[in-house]
Amino acid sequence: MPLPTRVATLLLVLALPACTFVKMAPGAQQVKVLAAAPAGCEARGEVVVSVTHKVGFYERDALRVRDELEVLARNEAPRLAANRISPLGPPADGEQRWAMWRCR
Repeated sequence: MPLPTRVATLLLVLALPACTFVKMAPGAQQVKVLAAAPAGCEARGEVVVSVTHKVGFYERDALRVRDELEVLARNEAPRLAANRISPLGPPADGEQRWAMWRCR
């Protein structure tokens, strides 16, 4: 492989962790993220969301993975008529479980 192609490939691989693969869906912007289960709200269910946390031998940035998991959970909330979400535990291997809530 010629040197310019190798350099371009290396730069692409190094830039990959900076990419955000998850976009917010319509309606998800209004969903609030809570640290714990809220009082006086109706439980709407649970979802498990996952993203790629490892590319080959390279571990993606943990904060970026956590942010993407939150966006995916927010994207699921409108489908369950929920307007609040709360994590049911920390992310593990690119996966996280979330509770969905409907609050007034």
